[in-house]
Amino acid sequence: MTSAGTWNVENLFRPGGDFGPADQPSYDEKIRGIAETITRAGVDVLAVQEVGDPDALADVAGLLGGDWRTVTSAHFEPDHPIRVGFLSRLPFEVVDDVTEFPELLAVVQTADARPPVHQMGRGALAVRVEEASGRSLVMVACHLKSKLLSFPPGPGGRPRFNPRDEGERARVAAYALNRRTAEAVTVRALADRLLDGAGTERQVMVVGDLNDEPRAATTQILLGPPGSELDTRGADVPDKGDAMRLWNLAPRIPDAERFSRVYHGKPELIDHLLVSHALLRRAPLAHTIHPAGTLPSVTDDPTVRRGKPASDHALLYTSLLED
Repeated sequence: MTSAGTWNVENLFRPGGDFGPADQPSYDEKIRGIAETITRAGVDVLAVQEVGDPDALADVAGLLGGDWRTVTSAHFEPDHPIRVGFLSRLPFEVVDDVTEFPELLAVVQTADARPPVHQMGRGALAVRVEEASGRSLVMVACHLKSKLLSFPPGPGGRPRFNPRDEGERARVAAYALNRRTAEAVTVRALADRLLDGAGTERQVMVVGDLNDEPRAATTQILLGPPGSELDTRGADVPDKGDAMRLWNLAPRIPDAERFSRVYHGKPELIDHLLVSHALLRRAPLAHTIHPAGTLPSVTDDPTVRRGKPASDHALLYTSLLED
């Protein structure tokens, strides 16, 4: 059995700097909380998001004990250098590290007065994991554009998380949504290449922080051909789309666990595990684990979480049964 999951570890930086904990004790508490949660989950391979410092991810691996390997994407935004990566105690190799939008997709406006972009803010990293049985499992880690909005700096250059007026709020929300949509299309294009029309045989997982809930349009883009989603009448009916489709395991998370973040007191599921047809029978259940047994409620200002222990997201995982 192979246990695979995903977790946004929330601004994983070593102490100091603009984003990490202010001191060593706070950092030590954070990485201990991360390592303890990973141990509780019992995962063999974990996609991670918001790794600011690859050395910090190595520090977590050191706390886990055993032969854990790490890798991070080479693509991130310089003004907030968080990236995706993997922690694994199984052998793996990097397959791809994607950032450019597909050829026919237009550039996207991201701000009032910046040039449009033609790439994701954070790379989508694909690895091929060797399961203990010898089978290959391809996993893609991604982190789509955040729903939390940031606005052009005010006096003194300090970041703003409140708009000057509702026009600015609406524009910036549109920029974020448009970029998240383009990023979903880019990750879907990567999934198309990895599946290559053989999803009934190829074991592929696309996982990560999608920053939207299961029924959101951006999340739906990643699924591919519609027609047999879980919890629909067509779920168990084979069709031509099975070769290219991904299934969201959200319906297989127990109701009481089915959230991965709490926003203004409201639980929401914005982190996801999407699997190819070859993995559907192997993944009958999925679970979330909340650090310290609960999740804090976050607001629109992410700076208040600086230096807090563990993460404001839940870890999601599924245990892949042997056939």
